[in-house]
Amino acid sequence: MYSNPMENPEKAFLRVYEVMKKLRSPEGCPWDREQTPSSVRGNLVEEVYECIEAITLGDTANILEELGDVYLVATFMAYMYEQEGTFTVASVLESLADKLVRRHPHVFAQHMDGDNPKKVIERWNNIKVTVEGKKPHDSIIDGVSRSLPPLERAYKIQKKAAAAGFDWNRADEVWDKLAEETGEARAACAEGDPDKIEDEMGDLFFSMVNLSRFLKVDPALALNRAITKFSGRFKEVEKRMKGKGLELSAENFAIMDSLWNEVKKEGK
Repeated sequence: MYSNPMENPEKAFLRVYEVMKKLRSPEGCPWDREQTPSSVRGNLVEEVYECIEAITLGDTANILEELGDVYLVATFMAYMYEQEGTFTVASVLESLADKLVRRHPHVFAQHMDGDNPKKVIERWNNIKVTVEGKKPHDSIIDGVSRSLPPLERAYKIQKKAAAAGFDWNRADEVWDKLAEETGEARAACAEGDPDKIEDEMGDLFFSMVNLSRFLKVDPALALNRAITKFSGRFKEVEKRMKGKGLELSAENFAIMDSLWNEVKKEGK
């Protein structure tokens, strides 16, 4: 557990860097040496989600560990590129610091107004185009990465559209839209056309994301929370079925469902 708040972050990061160098050296770890940015890119997503879960649970010790794992994968990948001679770990950090300073003139250039969050975002986006030379997007939603998982991408696209004024006025309207899409999905299932079912299910999912966004709930976090809750309850059902000497099977669904309701009622 972390116990020394006076530690020097520069010294701590340098130690991580030196450990990474050792692991990737000829005298280091065989597994670490054979990895590439492509082979570990999925680990970055996994570690971020584990960190999110720790934050959701409020587990401070685990948050500390999981944040470390996020730093680990990011540093690991950056050092691989340093070994290739593409860029250095230091250049990644310097570039980040430069960008943060450049995009926050209201903080680092004291004469600029930064009290209005909307102005800050507008200035941030303007700096990306006029100062950094990034190509302006044809559409406001083009800035949302296509590589994002569908749930996160839908959420971000909807936020972009809402920021431009394309949004519902009341939650009731969003609930009505969800009911409409539910009806259309059920109708498609009744018809039995697989392509239409997929299309309507997509609309239903998209409406659910929209409702979450309108209610100021991150749908990815909400779904992850539901998965965690389901997993915990299912494990308890497994435990109780085993205690009864019963197998998990479709034939025993009624018993499992009864146990599930017990677990849910108990708040486990």
